[in-house]
Amino acid sequence: MIRWLQQEDGEGRFNSRFFRNDERGDEFIVYANSDDSDFMENAEKCVDSFNNLSELVINEICQKLIGCAQEVDGLDEEFELPALHSPFDILNYCWFMVLYVDMESVGDEIAYAVEGEGEWGENIGFVIKNDSVIYVGVDYLDYMKNAH
Repeated sequence: MIRWLQQEDGEGRFNSRFFRNDERGDEFIVYANSDDSDFMENAEKCVDSFNNLSELVINEICQKLIGCAQEVDGLDEEFELPALHSPFDILNYCWFMVLYVDMESVGDEIAYAVEGEGEWGENIGFVIKNDSVIYVGVDYLDYMKNAH
């Protein structure tokens, strides 16, 4: 459930069931385009989807985050990804803070981008559409159709 802070701006907060924010634990910010009459319902659908991602989808996100951390070209030259026991361990080296709703109307497919940062010094994010991973990497906002 979203706690709307600035409803006229489409900004609210919610608690994540799995991913973590480095500053606020499990509290995330959600942004939705408040020009759309269905923005609150769309945001709730996206948050519900985010909080109910399957282990398989989360594993895919983690595998791709590992790839991003390994491919980094020196933003934080001192960072070296240690050996991981599980793909989920990558989440010890990155965190997420914001969910951007990428829907214009209630009938749209559930779509959103999640923004965060890796200890390797890059903004990082992922895009989900209908509970499938569309993209993981630094250009996540480029994959949004309804950016606001």
